[in-house]
Parts: sequence; structure tokens; C-alpha cells
Amino acid sequence: MANFAKPSAPRFSVEVYQNEFLPEGGRDVHAIVTVTSTGGATATRAAVPAQGGAAVVIMVDCSGSMEYPPDKMRGAREATAAAVDTLRDGTAFAVIAGTHVAKEVYPGQGRLATAGPATRAQAKEALRGLSAGGGTAIGTWLRLADGLLRQSPAAIRHGILLTDGRNEHEDPAVLRATLDACAGRFTCDARGVGTDWEVKEVTGIASALLGTADIVADPAHLAEDFTRMMGNAMGKEVADVALRLWTPVGVEIQYVKQVAPAVQDLTGRRAEAGPRAGDYPTGSWGDESREYHVCVRVPGASVGQEMLAARATLMLPGAPGEPPSALAQGLVRAVWTTDLAASTAINPQVAHYTGQAELAQAIQQGLEARKLGDVDGATAKLGRAVQLASASGNADTAKLLAKVVDVVDAAAGTVRLKAKVADADEMTLETRSTQTVRVKKT
Repeated sequence: MANFAKPSAPRFSVEVYQNEFLPEGGRDVHAIVTVTSTGGATATRAAVPAQGGAAVVIMVDCSGSMEYPPDKMRGAREATAAAVDTLRDGTAFAVIAGTHVAKEVYPGQGRLATAGPATRAQAKEALRGLSAGGGTAIGTWLRLADGLLRQSPAAIRHGILLTDGRNEHEDPAVLRATLDACAGRFTCDARGVGTDWEVKEVTGIASALLGTADIVADPAHLAEDFTRMMGNAMGKEVADVALRLWTPVGVEIQYVKQVAPAVQDLTGRRAEAGPRAGDYPTGSWGDESREYHVCVRVPGASVGQEMLAARATLMLPGAPGEPPSALAQGLVRAVWTTDLAASTAINPQVAHYTGQAELAQAIQQGLEARKLGDVDGATAKLGRAVQLASASGNADTAKLLAKVVDVVDAAAGTVRLKAKVADADEMTLETRSTQTVRVKKT
């Protein structure tokens, strides 16, 4: 492990957990790469702005369905006001009303305001005028947010998006193209309020823009959620950090996945970064820790040989005209042995997060089978999910599963589908299916 961070900046570290031993002919190497950022403003609770500043755009669904019931629109106004109150002084910000078109609510005229007592008060006054009417075209909201954020020199560029319905007034291809265009330019947290929105749309937005997704079934809880989201955004201090993987000749990267705090496949997001090196985006960081599962395929080798299978380096973009800098580094190794006990042992971290990824997949497949009326398939997949959640100590997911199935034997994965399940319970389970728990401390 190496740490290259400057003393004045948040300190990054990289730790690699793996079983480096392979049997003769073994080729696949698995490693959990733990990345930790410490010593920043989040840790000290100091109101210190991110290096280069921050800019935030809040996108509020104002389509006609937000008026039914009326507490949705009221909750959205109150939540946005709470988020504005959470803005740190000096943060650039704007508010957008989203329908089948996107409109600037505050400050208007294609500008961003600078957070302070006066602008916060003005923004909250402008929110009083929000009303529901029109359709839903989320791509237009994101494009306007992108345009506003791109004019800011802020290092941290973040969006918060709230919707209560499906993206019915826009071709899905348009939203996908918009997400592709915005990826890497800003991060975005997405929230669905009520139960009439599409889980895959909301989680897809958050995944593409390296943010979080969640359900707020009761509009009364929106203000609390928005305050927490904005507080997290204000805690970000370093933007556009990439996990760079360098591999020797003959080594192939099979996949790269974030596995904690949530499962997110980064394999397809590789950006070439020189000979045999590729960058995988990780977004913005505050005081936090995340874990990544890296799988590489090495050439076959004889017993007794060893090699560097991959080098994982955290990279921070340089200022215009300057090269990126390395923040921390870890090494993935491969050693061939005839010791059966050594080569067949599974590293506890690798085993745990492989199970957490399977848990997320089992939930998603089980719920899909349930929607299609495949009782046997749904029972099998959700039973496996219960078993995995129980074994890994994922109590939150276990509680959500218990609202969809009757658990007969958690350890064995024996369950029965419930005859009736509330929409909110099913959507909560699906939305939060990718959230994981850390390896149990021993």
C-alpha cells in the first residue's frame, strides 16, 4: 500500500485483500480493493468548502401527477427549501422545475446563484410559486442542469433529482443519450416519491451519474431525505477521482465492480489511460470508504512462479495543462503453488462481496419473476436472497425481504411468497437491492 496524498488534502489509502495463490493452470485472480479517504472536512465537521468549490442544481418534478395527492407537491417544496438551507455559503446553486420541459425557478436567466443568507431566502421565496402541471421528460431536466453546471468552475458538480412518475413524454433513447453526455460532467442523486415511478429509470439515472437512488414512499419524509442528501454533497471535497488499473502484457481485466456501499458495475466505463492502463470513474469523495472487486485473467504459469497481476492507483486530474497525480496505490499479485489448501482458500472479503453481488442479483431476478407470475422462479430466487442476507448479516435487506416473502428457514433459504405485497414495500426492496454491508469485523 502506498499513500501519495499531499498533507493539506484529504488523505487517500488503498488496501488490497486477496488470496494470491493459484493452482497450476489457474488463471483468474480476484481482489477486493478498499479505498479510504480520511482527514477531510467531513471528518473534522469543519465548514470548509471543497477544493475548487461546489455547484449544485436541484431538479424538482412539477408534472401534473405531483398534485395527486397534494402533499407530494407540498413535500417537494418543503424538501427543496430544506436542501437550500443546507447549502454551504459560497456554493453555486440553482433550482429547476421539471415537466415535459425544464424551467429555471431560481435564480433564472441561465445563471447560478451563490449561496448566502440573501440568496437562500430568495430561492425559498421562489419555491412558493412551484405548481403541478404538464408531463415528464427527465432528459430535458438533466440537459438544463448540465448547461448550468458547465458554466461553473467548481470542482464538485452535483445534481439532485426528484420525480414521482415515469418518463412518459420522452423517448427512452433520448434519456440514455442524455445520461451518456452528462456522465463524467456531474454526479446526481435521484429519488422517487410515492409509488407510481419506474425503479429502473431512477436507479439507471443514479448509476449513470455515479449517485445514489432511493424511494421516499411518504412525501412527509422528503425534507429529511433532501437534507441528508445535500449534507452528503456538501461533504464532498475531491472530484473526478479515477481508479486506474495497469496490467502487464497478457493480463486481461474481466470486470471491475464497486461492491460497497452499493453494487455498481464499472467494467464498461473504462477510459484508456496509456499502454495497458485504463481509468474507471469513482466520482466525488468526502470522508468515506468504498470497496471494489477486481477480477483479472493472467497467463498460465508454472508452479513456483509469481507475477504482478495488476496495479491499482487512484488518480486525480491535474489542472488544465498539467498531468494527473497519483493519490494512493495497491498491488494485486499471483503466485502459483502445489499447496492445495493455499490455492483453494477464498479470501473472506472476496467471498463476502461476491455474495453481496449475488444477493442484489437474486432480489432483482426474483422480483422480475414475481411480476411475470413465475411463482417457482420467484420463490427460488427470493429464497436464495434471504439465505444470502442472513449469512452476511445484511439485516436491512433481510427486513425488506420479509415484507415480500414469509421466511420459513432463513439459513436454508426456505420462503413462501406473500399473497399481497404493498407497492411501496416491493419498490423499496428493488430500489435498495444493491446496497451492501461491510465484512463483519472479527
